[in-house]
Amino acid sequence: MKSTSRKFVKIVTDIPGPNAQALLRKKEQSVPRGPFNTVTSFAARGEGALLTDVDGNTFIDFAGAIGTLNAGHCPPKVVDALKEQLDKYIHPCFHVMMYEPYITLSEKLNQITPGSHAKKTFFLNSGAEAVENAIKIARKYTGRKAVISFERGFHGRTLLGMSLTSKVNPYKHGFGPFAPDVYKMPYPYYFRSPEGMTPEEVDREILGKLEEFFLVEVAADEVAAIIMEPVQGEGGFVIPSKRFVRGVKQICEKHGILFIADEIQTGFGRTGKMFAMEHFGVVPDLMTMSKSIAAGLPISAVTGRAEIMDAPEPGQIGGTYGGSPLGCVAALKVIELMEEDNLLERSNAIGERITSRFKRIQEKHEAIGEVRGLGAMVAVELVKDRASKAPDDALTGRIVQECIRRGVIVLSAGLFKNVIRFLTPLVITDEQLEEALDIIEEVFDELA
Repeated sequence: MKSTSRKFVKIVTDIPGPNAQALLRKKEQSVPRGPFNTVTSFAARGEGALLTDVDGNTFIDFAGAIGTLNAGHCPPKVVDALKEQLDKYIHPCFHVMMYEPYITLSEKLNQITPGSHAKKTFFLNSGAEAVENAIKIARKYTGRKAVISFERGFHGRTLLGMSLTSKVNPYKHGFGPFAPDVYKMPYPYYFRSPEGMTPEEVDREILGKLEEFFLVEVAADEVAAIIMEPVQGEGGFVIPSKRFVRGVKQICEKHGILFIADEIQTGFGRTGKMFAMEHFGVVPDLMTMSKSIAAGLPISAVTGRAEIMDAPEPGQIGGTYGGSPLGCVAALKVIELMEEDNLLERSNAIGERITSRFKRIQEKHEAIGEVRGLGAMVAVELVKDRASKAPDDALTGRIVQECIRRGVIVLSAGLFKNVIRFLTPLVITDEQLEEALDIIEEVFDELA
């Protein structure tokens, strides 16, 4: 192929290149086909918003490990903190001999999460584990069993995570039966609302259905928790109104139901605030966190009201690797970086640049049905035409792959697989951002 070289993007082979092809052959022999891969290549090194593969191709990363790298690839201060920790101890296991970074990070999350009430935090390995444990704690505290999640929501691939998740393919098909006492309610999707309905009418109808659910399906006094993503991630970056989120919280308070905010993809600056719930003025009873908490180290957290978090007896929650020292020191350094480098302000600036560029691109292309975002959590929804709003998943797939071929890594999302989402590291420079947007616009001009 013809090589492509810009200031940051450098594509010197086909994707995958020869070294990647050799590794792909090994992968096919050694790894099951179940784990999906967006880019058919292998990483060699990463720095900031740039990712270089084993064939020397350098990409601008607009995926950020599915929202895990708000602080960028290999932030130097995090790397230094990890090296320092490695010389002390790697993992004595908190359940055997405790260690200070676990306590320090708990204190920090108790401080920076929404609400001034007394809180407590404990740690696990993944987002799905955080979700499962938040549900365990809610059930233990309330003595109730039922849990409500929302259509298009994503909460993980474990049994309970799949049960809470609302997308059959690829997450649930063939994996049932699922966990009992899990129910799903509608979640506003204003772009796809019935013609003529205002957002206010949509919210009122859905909130009414939630109250009606307690009469038709499960009594309110049997519902332990409602879990909600403040912005739906895998669902296509669907953003509810402040009125809707507050309405759900009010219903929870009315019936003694716990409100769980799943901030796994939205947390740590992605939406322009440390946590997306801050946009809605709602304080959750429990919050789950992971992804960008530690610049790629596997750690997750559940933070909640102290009296709720204390409901389980000793030994009823936890895990051997939960809250590893490496994850804790990385997370503390990430939070420090976000505060020192004003990454919340940067998130909003990135979001404004991406949104304004795509509003201009939308004027040229009927295929862009909607541009939406909160902070640097921005997405475009592709349709066959704006009148019918018929999802165009085929075009979405072609655009994603062509962007990658030209050196910009992007991801798709959405129930209909017709949304392109942008999760660039918040440390991306203006020059890198503009170069990537130029490439993406060229792809839209050719394919859309």
